[in-house]
Amino acid sequence: MDILAAQVGGALKAHGLKLATAESCTGGGVAHAITDVAGSSTWFERGFIAYSNQAKQQMLGVSEATLNQHGAVSEATVREMVAGALQHSTAQVALAVSGIAGPDGGTADKPVGTVWFAWGIKHGAAHARRHQINGNRAEVRAQSVHIALQGVVDLLNQLTETA
Repeated sequence: MDILAAQVGGALKAHGLKLATAESCTGGGVAHAITDVAGSSTWFERGFIAYSNQAKQQMLGVSEATLNQHGAVSEATVREMVAGALQHSTAQVALAVSGIAGPDGGTADKPVGTVWFAWGIKHGAAHARRHQINGNRAEVRAQSVHIALQGVVDLLNQLTETA
């Protein structure tokens, strides 16, 4: 994870950008991986741990209607989490993650291991993706951190390719 977090930092520094994270099921795991990298304060602006629906609303501006209609683990919610992280920080790049790590909480529509991710750039479009991750709670959370970080690298690589 250290290598991937360092790659995130290198890509952000290369573009002169800072990152904000909006995490639910990972409980700050993404921010933890990032801050394990020496010098991350130059490219990591802040992290929001919005575990409850109330926190998602208060800290990130996720609408109650979105949560009621789609649930916390949904494309609509992670897109609003990214928008809120960008709005409530000075970062230009944000990621969001919300999922069901288990062992409880799954449903037929959203079984344990369902995780939604979103990545966005200020004044740009957000990209969202759903993953179904196999494993126990710790494995779902660890894979979610990896996917979230890799998504930032992929997003910034797209910027390089279109520049």
